[in-house]
Amino acid sequence: MLRSCKIVINNYEIIAELNKTLTANKIWNSLPISSMIHTWGHEIYFNTNISVEIEEKAKQIIKIGEIAYWPTGKAIAIGFGRTPISVGNEIRLASKCNVWATTDFALTKLISVSEGEKVFVEQCDTI
Repeated sequence: MLRSCKIVINNYEIIAELNKTLTANKIWNSLPISSMIHTWGHEIYFNTNISVEIEEKAKQIIKIGEIAYWPTGKAIAIGFGRTPISVGNEIRLASKCNVWATTDFALTKLISVSEGEKVFVEQCDTI
């Protein structure tokens, strides 16, 4: 059974399919989440009350469509382009993060999201 969640920012509804990982389980069990957006280059992130250690498959460079959890900041990170520490066109996060979900949403639309805007994450029906 696949689980998904909806991330709502402004008029955007991002449907994310959860991976089968400890981080995904912890996030799923913590939903709904309401927070404020922070920006860092072409990345948005938002704080949570979730605490998860770095997983074995954690990575700092992610692909567009991957949604990560940043253990150091207890935050969910959505990269959609270059950050201040990117080399070339890579999406390089601040440090290693646990990829817990993926989406087909055109994340580059998030360029219009500003610091301090609200974000809401909730469970969707399972497939």
